Amino acid sequence: MFSFFNNASVKAFPHLLSTLSCKHSSFSTHGSLLSLISNAKSLPQTKQSHAFALLNGFLPQSISLCASLILKYATFHDPTTSISLFQQTLPFSRSAFLWNTLIRALSVARVNDDFRTYNQMVKMGVRLDDHTFPFVLKACADNLSVQKGREIHGVVFKLGFDSDVFVGNTLLLFYGNCGTLKDVKRVFDEMPERDAVSWNSIIGVFSVRGFYAEAIHLFCEMNLRSGFRPNMVSVVSVLPVCAGLEDGVMGGQIHCYVVKTGLDSQVTVGNALVDVYGKCGYVEDSRRVFDEISERNGVSWNAIITSLAYLERNHDALEMFRLMIDGGVKPNSVTLSSTLPVLVELKLFDPGKEIHGFSLRFGLESDIFVANALIDMYAKSGRSLQALNVFNQIGEKNIVSWNAMVANLAQNRLELAAVDLVRQMQADGEIPNSVTFTNVLPACARIGFLRPGKEIHARAIRIGSSVDLFVSNALTDMYAKCGCLNLARKVFTISLRDEVSYNILITGYSQTTDCSESLSLFLEMGMIKGMKLDVVSYMGVISACANLAALKQGKEVHGLAVRKHLHTQLFIANSLLDFYIKCGRIDLAGKVFHQIPRRDTASWNSMILGYGMLGELTIAIDLFEAMKEDGVEYDSVSYIAVLSIPDSIIHV
Repeated sequence: MFSFFNNASVKAFPHLLSTLSCKHSSFSTHGSLLSLISNAKSLPQTKQSHAFALLNGFLPQSISLCASLILKYATFHDPTTSISLFQQTLPFSRSAFLWNTLIRALSVARVNDDFRTYNQMVKMGVRLDDHTFPFVLKACADNLSVQKGREIHGVVFKLGFDSDVFVGNTLLLFYGNCGTLKDVKRVFDEMPERDAVSWNSIIGVFSVRGFYAEAIHLFCEMNLRSGFRPNMVSVVSVLPVCAGLEDGVMGGQIHCYVVKTGLDSQVTVGNALVDVYGKCGYVEDSRRVFDEISERNGVSWNAIITSLAYLERNHDALEMFRLMIDGGVKPNSVTLSSTLPVLVELKLFDPGKEIHGFSLRFGLESDIFVANALIDMYAKSGRSLQALNVFNQIGEKNIVSWNAMVANLAQNRLELAAVDLVRQMQADGEIPNSVTFTNVLPACARIGFLRPGKEIHARAIRIGSSVDLFVSNALTDMYAKCGCLNLARKVFTISLRDEVSYNILITGYSQTTDCSESLSLFLEMGMIKGMKLDVVSYMGVISACANLAALKQGKEVHGLAVRKHLHTQLFIANSLLDFYIKCGRIDLAGKVFHQIPRRDTASWNSMILGYGMLGELTIAIDLFEAMKEDGVEYDSVSYIAVLSIPDSIIHV
């Protein structure tokens, strides 16, 4: 009769018939069968309930039993049987109930036949009711089917269901999921009747979409004028607004409301408060709320660990993780992906391997967030091979996975592998983004890999990422370090610019024979309102003046550094030493040297070499001895500085 009971099925489940013959009399009433179906915890139990209903003669004519089974099969990812049951029972049903059940079941099973079922329902003249539209609209929301959802909205309006609060709430959900906030507000404003779900829905939508002021306003409106008191859902929806605004005072006010209304006993509210206090920097309040949660769950522990990590209380976060494990609470992907960055910050890479062991033990190694955190951890500990092993085991990699692995290879001096991985990424159909480009371009720059750099530039142009400031800076730097200053200047000219953009070119030109461009860009940068000359700017232009032996211009830059109180900054001062020595003004170099508050090895080496090259051997040796007395560690360059004094000078 049914494919479910063909010979193959009987052979596959020999225990089923004996079970049925012994026990089916216990489930001979309609109510007991509904209860049995409702309590089924697995697909085999659902099939057994189905068999009881058949043997007791309730199917296919019982609409309620059939509907219950349709939903159960969909829940356990067997939509084929759901559809088969629907087709067998349809002749016994003339209402929308069974159709609505199938639409809902297909949505639960994530089968994209919801709309086809709805269209068939309309075609057959079945009268749509107030349950049809919520189920179809939810399917539109889940699938982000904006156009179809708008069509359904039109039918809702035409048939007069727009006044139904249940339908209106689902329209809010649909437009909220699809990001059309103007429509969300319009639907809400036009609802003749609203309930608490309506208010919570619109507060949640504006909160999630980052429209914090609107979300707070609606929360206050609900509390003061709606006739509905904000409940647990309202509070949990609005607290992330306080976190987003980092407004701990507002969070505290909502906390007071929570205590007054008795909602503080709800673990979900407690978890949200832990999170909001943490993100607002109120670490003690976050910890106090956590301690007051009577029945903590995994989310509670994750909230406090994440909060402490966010506030860079890394040791405390690690201690909470240990307490969580010692307390027998099972960590999940959020726990591990929150704890791994803490270990990276503390440079505790061996415990990071233990976390990797946890992920294997609890079956979380394939979770994309855990895998990405593991890649980052192994990359920053210099263990590229382990990072690659984790990466290769990810079933469905996302853009974060690819970027983490590219960054790992680039940071660990595996430049060619980083470039090859970007090519593989594109071959696998993953579109690179700005992060990809800013990770791989420095690798090309470091080894002068011009051709792949140009390929990446072309790809960035095609997908529109070349206008990104970080990408354009990385491109400018790559071309400059590959010796293509003309291409670097072209990228610079057509792109957005900041201090980094100017510094890249100033430094780039300082290392060529066209050092005058460095000085020109330095002066241009200094005249731009809101742009600040920094240490890198001065170092670049002073280096250019040194290479040009442009004493006058270099002294002007020195004067500007004095006026900006930057002349004693160690890196700038060392650059000035090099500049004056190359210009033959050891006297001015000496003045700069004596003004440096804390000289380093490079400072001493410059002066030793400078005096040595001038034939002042005694002064050079005295400086070498003074360097040791000053407690500054000398290096191989220090010895070379002494030994490089020409023999002709030594014998004078």
